[in-house]
Amino acid sequence: MGKSYARIAGRLRTFIEEQHIFFTATAPLSGDGTVNLSPKGLTGSLVVLDEQTVAYLDFAGSNAETIAHLRENGRITLMWCAFDGPPNIVRVHGRGEPVFRDDPRFPALVARFSAVDPANHGLRAVVVVTAELIRDTCGYAVPFMAYEGDRGLHASRFARETDETLDAYFHKKDHIGTSMDGLPGLPLPLPPTPPAPLTD
Repeated sequence: MGKSYARIAGRLRTFIEEQHIFFTATAPLSGDGTVNLSPKGLTGSLVVLDEQTVAYLDFAGSNAETIAHLRENGRITLMWCAFDGPPNIVRVHGRGEPVFRDDPRFPALVARFSAVDPANHGLRAVVVVTAELIRDTCGYAVPFMAYEGDRGLHASRFARETDETLDAYFHKKDHIGTSMDGLPGLPLPLPPTPPAPLTD
């Protein structure tokens, strides 16, 4: 039986932080719009900011459907599955906001991700999700699968890009600045990477 939670804490938080992959689901308001479901990986690219809020790094890719949907309506569901250990599925249903490079909050948010170097991955935004409903279910039918390690391909592809060449790459793609349904996607031209915040 599924159970609802008021906050992301204790065992629930530990489970989320231990998973190597999660999934994001979004959709436009249009009834015939394209529903988007994306796998997200790379160790350290998701953090629990507080008991109601998680954030993940939105890296370079050839689409920006999630960003477009969040800009239009903010609805998002995140899902984690246990592929080892006791069976479990956790979903966070909530409101998401893409925080872009030119947002004053961006440097401080990026600083929360200490386990990954976003400079190697063409960081486009930090997606901040505020939970409205938190639930887990049994996950009895999810298979066992072993984690062998992160793929190095994304970093090897995008680590060589500068802000200028990354902007050119995004301009060449059909569904970065505009979604598959014609919604505004990633704002272009791409703002430069802001300096890291000063630390004491």
